Amino acid sequence: MLDNKEGQSIPQVTFRTRQGDSWVDVTTNDIFKDKTVIVFALPGAFTPTCSSTHLPRYNELAPTFKSEGVDDIVCLSVNDTFVMNSWSADQHAENITFIPDGNGEFSDGMGMLVTKNDIGFGKRSWRYSMLVKNGVIEKMFIEPDQPGDPFEVSDADTMLDYINPKAVLPKRVTLFTKPGCPHCLRAKKALTEHRYSYEEIVLGDKGITYSSLAAVTGAGTVPQVFIDGELIGTADNLEKWLADKK
Repeated sequence: MLDNKEGQSIPQVTFRTRQGDSWVDVTTNDIFKDKTVIVFALPGAFTPTCSSTHLPRYNELAPTFKSEGVDDIVCLSVNDTFVMNSWSADQHAENITFIPDGNGEFSDGMGMLVTKNDIGFGKRSWRYSMLVKNGVIEKMFIEPDQPGDPFEVSDADTMLDYINPKAVLPKRVTLFTKPGCPHCLRAKKALTEHRYSYEEIVLGDKGITYSSLAAVTGAGTVPQVFIDGELIGTADNLEKWLADKK
């Protein structure tokens, strides 16, 4: 049974982290003292659900969480600091603090250290999230204790709904670009000036081709901009759309 620890203090642990070329010890006091912090813990860096859904959505909603009084968002996994640093760089998750619980001490203290020998993972953290205020756990969302890797309640939207169910969600913006494209730069500048965060998909990166662009957008030129699933189109179309929203 995975115990809910709401109302209790978080475990006192020192994490061994690598920052640049130096080893830096980070304590739980460094992370939690006098702060409001969201923690989402997961089984492993670079794993499918963690990389495709769990982490990206917390990173995407980070500005909204900040406006709701959250000081930091921590991603914790029973991985070493080199793996966590590599994962952070791969995900471009600049809004998230990555904490390596390499020895599983924090996860064990939380009662969330589980054995995943059946898939060759050994000791790992169960998937959960929590809201911590000044070192005390206010709320926990623990995935159901069932086989596999359930992902039902520890997501960013569930946490935001707990903090403020009326919070305004940021628009989801996706931008298809290519290197050296001046109109792409114009579109990105317009989005930035209007304070829209965006996901950029670059032609030529990770196998993305003009065929990919045409299949998704029906167009053969870049940039192509989507906002909340709606195809806005080119930089000219985007500028008009932004002007109409004023």
